Amino acid sequence: MPGKRGKSDVTAFSLRLMDNIFSLHRDLLHRTYRHGGYQAFNISDPKPRRIHKASVRDRLLHHAVYRVLYLYFDRKFIADSYSCRVGKGTHRALNRFRRFGWKAGKNNTKTCWILKCDIRKFFASVDHGKLLTILERDLDEGTLWLVRGVIVSFSSTRPGIGLPLGNLTSQLFVNVYMNEFDWFVKHCLHAKCYIRYADDFVVFSENRAWLERILPQIRFFLGEQLKLDLHPDKVSVSTLASGVDFLGWVHFPNYRVLRTATKRRMLRRMNDRPKPETIASYRGLLAHGNTYTLRKRIGIVG
Repeated sequence: MPGKRGKSDVTAFSLRLMDNIFSLHRDLLHRTYRHGGYQAFNISDPKPRRIHKASVRDRLLHHAVYRVLYLYFDRKFIADSYSCRVGKGTHRALNRFRRFGWKAGKNNTKTCWILKCDIRKFFASVDHGKLLTILERDLDEGTLWLVRGVIVSFSSTRPGIGLPLGNLTSQLFVNVYMNEFDWFVKHCLHAKCYIRYADDFVVFSENRAWLERILPQIRFFLGEQLKLDLHPDKVSVSTLASGVDFLGWVHFPNYRVLRTATKRRMLRRMNDRPKPETIASYRGLLAHGNTYTLRKRIGIVG
């Protein structure tokens, strides 16, 4: 596991690496494998999050499952789903946002309206039964047995609900889960300009009334089909000209600026003598928006 070799649990597992791998192989071969428990801890990312870490043995299995299933399911995802996908990511989502703004606004000759939504307690709300029903369409019985063991190994608010933020497989499973919604938006609502990044999504149109009409349909589909709810404080229909906050940036027709909270957090960290890799990370981030004044202020112009 890259970057994990200094961890005590990884070191302990590595001391008897081949024995541990053969033991896992035998359990999988004879279907006696049982997923273990989780170690919970909190992080600020920047908002507080509860992370659940599986054992090294189980994480090794997660990586193997992910490598095989990702290649299969990624082909089924729509082009404008950007979270946790090879060749996608936030920067491509931001650029797509700009292009859709121009398209819906007819190159700034029309008002561009944007419906922005956020799903409440996304990972903690995924329904195991529904997720497994979706996976049953594509997986053989043996693979489904293994995947089921990973999924039901964790529950959040109540049994049968929730995926752990710490599992690599969770990133794939939530994309499989939300792919149902993506196809609904694209092929049932006929949204031509739609972007989703994890639990955040936006729909562009020059017609505000249409966006307001599809919002109840979106709520209904999420609730009835996926057992998910929109965050009541994070649903809006606004113009691009007034500024739309998405993926850490506030977007306007011809430029974007860093979200105020992100800017303040960056300034605080830069005042604390950050490591070179932190500075490099900020330099890369700020290159994707109108940030000359901010870069000059923190001394990373160029």
